[in-house]
Amino acid sequence: MEGQIVAETTRAEVSRRRFLKTFIGVFTSLIGAALAIPFLGTLVGKVSFAKAGGSSRVGPIDAFPLGTPKDVAYVETGTDAFLSEQSVRHIWVVRRSPTEVVVFSPICPHLGCRVDWDPGEARFRCPCHLSIFGLDGTVLSGPAPRPLDTLPAEVKQGTLYVRWEQFKVGTFRKTSI
Repeated sequence: MEGQIVAETTRAEVSRRRFLKTFIGVFTSLIGAALAIPFLGTLVGKVSFAKAGGSSRVGPIDAFPLGTPKDVAYVETGTDAFLSEQSVRHIWVVRRSPTEVVVFSPICPHLGCRVDWDPGEARFRCPCHLSIFGLDGTVLSGPAPRPLDTLPAEVKQGTLYVRWEQFKVGTFRKTSI
């Protein structure tokens, strides 16, 4: 009789032990899968900015004065599988005619400082190393190795759209990063 009780107890313990092993294995697998999904998402792709067509809406073309650069800040929204990220971009918009617009990156091609417009002298100036650029972006003086970088822009139905790009600084050729 005692042997029969011991055998039943041992079978019950084995059954509990098997249940706990299975439960812990399933629970661990679920936690691992929950942690792996975001990790795999970062390996697959990064946050991509801009909407279809790669451009972001900046504003109506009539908001930019003719012949005078305007410093414009616009918000660009990027999406990932799980996250939405916003980035504020600054650009210089020069409206040459009622329909023609040139958009310059505010980043100096010399070492990456921010270029500002000097309305008194009608020139772009880099305060870091004194590069000076004309209204058309050409280098007038200073150590800048190339003109101001232009950004792809288009006007659709009276609205300006820009695709942001960043370029290597300190090089003679305009090369995207």
